[in-house]
Amino acid sequence: MATRKKVVKKTPATSGPRARASSGKGVVSKAGAPSTRGTPASEDVDAFMRELDHPLKKEIEAIRRIILGASSTIGEGIKWKAPSFRTTDDFATVNLRSTDCVQVIFHTGAKVKSYAKTGIEIDDPANLLSWLAKDRAMMTLADAQVLRKKRAAIIRIVRAWIQLL
Repeated sequence: MATRKKVVKKTPATSGPRARASSGKGVVSKAGAPSTRGTPASEDVDAFMRELDHPLKKEIEAIRRIILGASSTIGEGIKWKAPSFRTTDDFATVNLRSTDCVQVIFHTGAKVKSYAKTGIEIDDPANLLSWLAKDRAMMTLADAQVLRKKRAAIIRIVRAWIQLL
């Protein structure tokens, strides 16, 4: 008895997630966060922030403005269900799991870079960074008052970090 192979002909989707993915409009990632394809990424972050229910929402908006204001080359999007920042590569993501302080994780993107072994040197006279690995650090800011006081130091760290990318 011969077996038959089932032939499946793939046709473009006209509705549903596959159609939106192919058009680049209204794409939603597997994690449920809006994709940056199809619309400017800042609009995705704006929409995300409007819906965000977080006790430090105002402070998160403030750190977002500070980071974006550090350089005209910085863009943003949603990555890991949180506001994330990039130039030529992703470099910082807000840690939304923290509810008692604002935390920003500074990293070097998805791919391992050479300084993952050698380490990164960032001038941090305000001691805002705690190092999680040789190429990853966390900035913790207690509240809006600390954000205002440390604004210049935050900008210096962001500018130094993006020079590495």
